[in-house]
Amino acid sequence: MIKRLLPFLKGYRKQAVLAPLSVAIETVCELILPLLMAAIIDEGIQKGDMTAILRNGGLMLAVSLLSLAGGVLAARYAAEAAQGLGANMRQAEFEKINTFSFADIDRFSSASLITRMTNDVTNIQLVVSICLRMLVRSAVMMIVAIIVALTISVRLAVYVLVILPVLIVVLSILMKVCWPLFRTMQKKIDALNQVIQENLVAIRVVKAFVRQPYEKQKFKTANDEFTQAGLNAVMKMLLMAPALMIGVNVATVLILYNGGNMVLRGELEVGQLSSIITYIFNILFSVMMVGMALLQLTRARACADRIFEVLDTEPSIEDGKSAAEPADVKGLVEFRNVSFKYQAAGTGDDVLRNISFTAKPGQTVAIVGGTGVGKSTLVNLIPRFYDVTGGEILLDGRDVRDYALDDLRGRIGMVLQNNVLFSGTIRENLLWGNPDATEEEIIQAAKDAQAYDFIMSFPDGLDTHIDQGGVNVSGGQKQRLCIARAMLRRPEVLILDDSTSAVDSTTEALIRQSFHDNLKDTTVLLIAQRISSVRDADRIIVLEDDTISAMGTHDELMETSSVYQEIYYSQQEGVKDNG
Repeated sequence: MIKRLLPFLKGYRKQAVLAPLSVAIETVCELILPLLMAAIIDEGIQKGDMTAILRNGGLMLAVSLLSLAGGVLAARYAAEAAQGLGANMRQAEFEKINTFSFADIDRFSSASLITRMTNDVTNIQLVVSICLRMLVRSAVMMIVAIIVALTISVRLAVYVLVILPVLIVVLSILMKVCWPLFRTMQKKIDALNQVIQENLVAIRVVKAFVRQPYEKQKFKTANDEFTQAGLNAVMKMLLMAPALMIGVNVATVLILYNGGNMVLRGELEVGQLSSIITYIFNILFSVMMVGMALLQLTRARACADRIFEVLDTEPSIEDGKSAAEPADVKGLVEFRNVSFKYQAAGTGDDVLRNISFTAKPGQTVAIVGGTGVGKSTLVNLIPRFYDVTGGEILLDGRDVRDYALDDLRGRIGMVLQNNVLFSGTIRENLLWGNPDATEEEIIQAAKDAQAYDFIMSFPDGLDTHIDQGGVNVSGGQKQRLCIARAMLRRPEVLILDDSTSAVDSTTEALIRQSFHDNLKDTTVLLIAQRISSVRDADRIIVLEDDTISAMGTHDELMETSSVYQEIYYSQQEGVKDNG
C-alpha cells in the first residue's frame, strides 16, 4: 500500500522527508534528557558538585528547546505532506471518475464514490500524518532507548527484549482481525451516505407524501448498522490496551525488583536505575504507539483498497482507435440492428432489440412509446453514455465507437429528461453549450428557446444566480434554459428527451419553430409523451416491447399502428365516453 501511495506525494516529497527528520531530532533530544538527569543526580547532587548541576541543567534546557523546535517543524511538515497527498488522491479519483461511463458509475454507486473521495481519503491523510510522526517517533525512540538501556545494564534490558516479541505477535493478530472489520465499516458508510443523498435529493417528494417517519426509520437502520460495524472494530482495537499493559506491568515489576537489588548491592547507581526505568518505559510506550499506529494503518489499508479499486478500474467506454475527423460532417445517424442490455456480460434480457432506422440531416425523428420501453436508453447510445451490445450506430457513416469521445459528444447537443442546472449565473449555465459564444449568440439562443423574456424579467438578467440544481426557477424555465444551452452549441445532432413536458403547447410550438428556422441542417431526435409534440415530425418511431413496432408519419401511423392510435386517443378529450 505504501509503495502505491508514494506517487501521490508529488509536490510534497520535501515535507515528507523533513517531517521524519524533525521527529528524529525531537526524539533523540528527549532520550538525551534522562542521561543528563542521571548525571545531575550522580555527579551533582550526590557529590555536591554545583558546577556539574549547572552544566548539565544548561544542557537540558538547550536540548529541550531543540526538541521543541523539532516537534513544531515535524507537525508542520507532516500536516503539509498529509494534506498534499490527500489533495492529489482526490484529484486523481475525480479525474478517473470523469472517464467512467454511466455503467461504471452505476456499478460503484454515486454515494460510494463520494465516500471514497472524502471519508476514505481523510482516513489515509490521518494515517500518513501518524506514520510521519508517531510511527517514526516510536521507531527511533525504541531503537535508541534499547541501545542506551543495554549500555547501562544488559541484565535489566533483557527483560524488555523478551517481552517485545510477545507484544508484536499480539499486534499482528489484532491487525489481521481488524482489517475486514474496517472494510465492512467503510461499506456501511457508503450505505449511510446513500440514504442521506436520496433523502436530500428527493426531499420534496418525501414531504409531499408525508414519508418523513419512513425515511427516519430507514436512516436509523443504516445509522445503527454503521454504528455496530464501528463498535465491532473498536472493541477489537480495545483488546490492544490490556494486552500491552500486561506486558508493560510485568516488565516494570521485574526491572524494579532486580534493579532495586542491584542498587543495594552497589552494582548500579540510583541515577542509572532512574534513567533505565525511564528508557524501559519509553520502549514499552513506543510499542503501544506503534500498535495504535498499525491499527490505524489497517483501517487506512481498507480505505486505500477502495480508492485503488476506483483508480484501477478501466473505463468500459474509451476513445475509439481512430480519432480523425470525418471528411463530411453532416449529422447522419444510422441504427443498424442495434441491441442493448445493461448487464452486457450477464444473462439479463435486452432492453432494446433489433433497432434499425436512419435520421438524416435536417430531419426531425420522434420516438414514442409506453413507459419503460427504452426510449431514453436508445438516444443515450448515440453519445456512448452506454455502448451497444449488438449491432452498430453510425454517425456520418462511421461507427460511433471509432470516434474520440470528446469529438463525438462535441457534435451532439442534449437536453436530458432530468434537466440539470449548475450553481452559478444563467450566463455561465448557457456557456456550457459553447464557452466561446458571444453575447449576441447567447441572447439569440435564449430567444430561440423562448427563455429570453423570463430571463430579462429578473433584475440581474443573464447574471441572475442559479441555485444548486436550479431550485430557484420553475420546471418550465429550467427546461427552456437547458434547450437554450443545447442550441447554443449549434450541434450536428440535437437530442431532446421529453424536454418540453413542463411548458405549455404554445411555447412548445414556438420552440419547434425555432428548430426549423435556426437548425435547418441539424438532425433532431425527439422523445415526447404528447402526440401534439411529435405529429409534425418527419418520421415517428413507435417502440413496443423493446423493439420498433411501427415507423412513419403521423398520418401513416394513425392508419397502420394500433399502438400509436391508442396513445393518440388516450390523450383526446372524452376518450372514456367514447369507450
